[in-house]
Amino acid sequence: MANAPDAPRWLEDVRTQTDVVAARGSLVGLHAALSAAQGDDVLVVAWDMPFVTRDLLQLVRSRMSAPVYAAVPESSQGLEPFCAAYSSRCLALVERHVHDGVLRVGTLIDALPVVRRIGVGELAACGDPARLFFNVNSAADLALAERMAREE
Repeated sequence: MANAPDAPRWLEDVRTQTDVVAARGSLVGLHAALSAAQGDDVLVVAWDMPFVTRDLLQLVRSRMSAPVYAAVPESSQGLEPFCAAYSSRCLALVERHVHDGVLRVGTLIDALPVVRRIGVGELAACGDPARLFFNVNSAADLALAERMAREE
């Protein structure tokens, strides 16, 4: 999901989708992803998580099976809803939340009938959760991420 006009050129092999709703909030992007998926489940990863691995994504995806509505990693910092899988069955509830102006993904997760939380013990097989879910939100974070990447 990306609203920047040049987003399709960022990763040319990746399909991009703009938000469907003009509201601003974390749930708007999930709404757009589920809407564009046309009945398929979605695996979402925030752009600002540079250390997410294939193994982590495979683990999250493997935890999505009925009756689960969302498979969400849970690190020592709490739930990681921006590196998670969501069932297409979430769309109706997401639409209701967006319509009502309830735009936090955490509120949606609390309302889902069945959420599979992927604990730190399971996540450890994919790497250090502090690294996997590291967010780049500032110039200082970017500098730290670059140092972390060089240390690999």
